[in-house]
Parts: sequence; C-alpha cells; structure tokens
Amino acid sequence: MVSKDQAIGGVICLVCVLVAVFYIVGLFGYELLIQPWLNIGSFAEVKFWLIAVPVLVGFVAILAIGAWIGWTMATTPPPKPIEEITTEMEEKKEEPKMEEMKSEEPAAGTMAEEKKPDKKKKS
Repeated sequence: MVSKDQAIGGVICLVCVLVAVFYIVGLFGYELLIQPWLNIGSFAEVKFWLIAVPVLVGFVAILAIGAWIGWTMATTPPPKPIEEITTEMEEKKEEPKMEEMKSEEPAAGTMAEEKKPDKKKKS
C-alpha cells in the first residue's frame, strides 16, 4: 500500500511530466500537431506566450523569495552579543558547584530512587 506522501509525490511527478510534454509539443510541434485542429493563433504568438509565462512566473517567484528573506531579516530581533552569552554560560557552570557544597549528604529517599531503573513505555 502506498503512503500519503508517496501518492502526492507520484501525482506531482505525473503532472510535471505532462506539463513538460505539452510545453515541448507546444513550443516545437505547434505547426504540425496543434494548428491543423485548433486555430488559436499564429505560431509566433503561441511561442511568445509559451516562453513569456514561465519566465514571468519564475521572475515573480524569485522576487517573492527575496521579499520573504527581507521581511524575515527586518522583523527578526538582533541576536545577543557574544559577551552576554559567554557570561551566562560561565554563571551556569558555577551554580551547580555552589549547590553541591551546600548539600552535604543526600536524603535517604534519593539513594533508593537513583538505584531504580527507569521503565520505558513501549509504543
């Protein structure tokens, strides 16, 4: 049985192959295959639109990606300076050492809890 992702991938592949075939036939085989049955315009007009539409779509897609990157950069807050990050890391390393000195002996219940292995749930 095919998963949902595989089915979607197959449909995308099929659509892309069909569009490529129709594009190639329309671009190079228009006068032989299409024009005798469908009188939709001259070869030059159809060829122009077969080239202009994908170029337009690609150009607008590239501009949309650029706008998205610009918007993301403009709305993302700046990162913390590296000095703040290193001081936070140093403070976190020093805190456990101080806590270990304060607690001399662990409670009796904690030793028994540490010896018990964790049971993992089977999924």
